[in-house]
Amino acid sequence: MAVTLDQIKELRKRTGVGIHQVKEALQNSDGDMEKAILYLREKGMAKAAKRADKSADYGTIGVYVHGDGNLATMVEISSETDFAARSDQFKELAHSIAMHVAASDPQYVNIEDIPENILENEKKVFKKELEGKPENVQEKILEGKLSKFYEEIVLMEQVYVKDDSKKIKDVINDAVASIGEKIEIGRFARIQIAGGGSSCGF
Repeated sequence: MAVTLDQIKELRKRTGVGIHQVKEALQNSDGDMEKAILYLREKGMAKAAKRADKSADYGTIGVYVHGDGNLATMVEISSETDFAARSDQFKELAHSIAMHVAASDPQYVNIEDIPENILENEKKVFKKELEGKPENVQEKILEGKLSKFYEEIVLMEQVYVKDDSKKIKDVINDAVASIGEKIEIGRFARIQIAGGGSSCGF
């Protein structure tokens, strides 16, 4: 069923979750508000949203070196307390995200980090490809193309290399639900020696 703007607004007000996640929850629950809230809780999104205004001043740097050392990544991940940041679970998360960065080569952490000129150029290319199609059809196809574009270059939107049923944002939300603290990915770096063999795969 089609999700209405009023439903999206109400669920956002009740959970504090972003528009894309709210829309996904409503679509997966056929517009049932309570089921949508349960869906968000199960995915850890509602808990993550509630902790969004907390400060994440502690953390660790996940490091991954691939093969014989021709590819390495570093990822900065932060939490609310030093206790959480020093836990084995948190360090394992940081290492797993670093491994993902090695395999998937993202360019940005979040969609908001994409420079406006790059995003506008992509939209122009997509719109040119859709010329001649009905406007309502164009809008849906454009949304799908942008989503695919984000999955290719945005870390939080990428499909997790260890579990293709999840995106990185789901992995983070699961960790928030488990650890009980706000978790943020700050910076990452990916260094590969030119001519150092094939790309990383899992």
